[in-house]
Amino acid sequence: MAYTMTPTPAGPVGSHYCVCKVELSICGQNLLDRDVTSKSDPFCVLFMEVNGKWVELDRTETAVNNLNPAFAKKFIIDYHFEEVQKLKFALFDQDKSSTQLYEHDFLGEFSCTLGMIVSSKKITRALLLGNGKPAGKGMITIAAQELSDNRVITLSMAGRKLDKKDLFGKSDPFLEFYKPGDDGKWMLVHRTEVIKYTLDPVWKPFTVPLVSLCDGDVEKLIKVTCYDYDSDGGHDFIGEFQTSVARLCEAQDASPLELECINPKKQKKKKNYKNSGIIIVKSCKITRDFSFLDYILGGCQLMFTVGIDFTASNGNPQEPSSLHYINPLGTNEYLSAIWAVGQIIQDYDSDKMFPALGFGAQLPPDWKVSHEFAINFNPRNPFCSGVEGIVQAYSACLPHIRFYGPTNFSPIINHVARFAAQATQQETASQYFILLIITDGVISDMDETRHAVVQASKLPMSIIIVGVGNADFAAMEFLDGDSRVLHSYTGEEAVRDIVQFVPFRNFRNVPKETLAKAVLAELPQQVVQYFKHQNLPPINSEPA
Repeated sequence: MAYTMTPTPAGPVGSHYCVCKVELSICGQNLLDRDVTSKSDPFCVLFMEVNGKWVELDRTETAVNNLNPAFAKKFIIDYHFEEVQKLKFALFDQDKSSTQLYEHDFLGEFSCTLGMIVSSKKITRALLLGNGKPAGKGMITIAAQELSDNRVITLSMAGRKLDKKDLFGKSDPFLEFYKPGDDGKWMLVHRTEVIKYTLDPVWKPFTVPLVSLCDGDVEKLIKVTCYDYDSDGGHDFIGEFQTSVARLCEAQDASPLELECINPKKQKKKKNYKNSGIIIVKSCKITRDFSFLDYILGGCQLMFTVGIDFTASNGNPQEPSSLHYINPLGTNEYLSAIWAVGQIIQDYDSDKMFPALGFGAQLPPDWKVSHEFAINFNPRNPFCSGVEGIVQAYSACLPHIRFYGPTNFSPIINHVARFAAQATQQETASQYFILLIITDGVISDMDETRHAVVQASKLPMSIIIVGVGNADFAAMEFLDGDSRVLHSYTGEEAVRDIVQFVPFRNFRNVPKETLAKAVLAELPQQVVQYFKHQNLPPINSEPA
């Protein structure tokens, strides 16, 4: 076994697209017994593949005399959706106090991607020896949990009879919220807007992460201070009070919570001082701000479909100048794009059966042009098994079709949209559809495509377009609504941006992983945006 040893756990591996941190809990069952007089003393080591080598990230504690250990030490990893993060879990029987793994007896290992783990939430698999044979009856169970407090607090605040601070006219009040910092000093968390010329302000409701306001501890004391705004920055202090989020949550829409705003200096000076006004908590709600990983861990499946351009402008696939020509290495730009995107997304679909469709070709036996055909020539069952299945079907269909035209996108977009529309009837965050279109050129049915994209923006669906070859892709940039909102020919606006376009030529001379990062970077936020817009929580979510 060739392992690379790093004495200390490696830092976060991956790009700046990190979604969040994931905690992995490890249990072993029926491990091999390597000790003569007692049972094995297992520990688990986590490796990640970095540049083709296994690098140790961390290891658990040792469970003494235990063939069915549940390790207390958790593995914490940065999760990157748009990367294939290969992990290896290796179990050893501790024999000596050495940190060198070859000093310990090997009990078996299991390799997978982090995507496989989070898409299942919990997996149990057989442990294998170095020769690929089972390690006895040994099994490993890995459970994933997102490490983040996703609760947010929404407060609706008002004031009544606040002290008048301006000589001419009334005060211009605003509130500041503080929590205790590590150094014992109060740390500013949030400042409301200024309400001009009033002693009875009503501030706009605002939302902040619960971690920001009170470190996630609803019993922790927080301080609320009220000031009268002055344009020169010398704001006048009106009063303050201390409370906790638990206390603020007593406020309900029907029965607001009233808290006295106190000026300690005035309180000391005046015997009959009551307060400097009342701060009213009109409502306080704690909810969860769900992340992409919450939806995946909740059981949401990513449904992947490929659409391939077989128009004549691609060139004769038998000739090396053709974009569909499969070179001696067994690849071309179409296949590279399918692999780059497919190998990431396949981890998030439990059955790994993917429809693969073609457009712009004449089909046997009558050579009619089709803009929506199954590349395995089985319209009732266009599914291919895994990314390998798509690649095989693609290679097999090339000799049997005639490249033709025009380049129509709308039939394939509408095809996937029909399935996405069916999924909305479940009214749960269970499925999200991803259409990868790979094309060499200019869209012929631009009006129909724009209309199809605008309609699809209302559905659990995203479209990734990879442009191959050296054509002018200005129209594709137009569909990718990063800079402006896409409109249908009827004038209807897209509800959200669902198209991500990248030209393959920008990625010819860089590592293949770079293409996947570019095309999938926006997908997690598109998934979250859709389900939030529909008020759909993850399937197995806990209340806040």
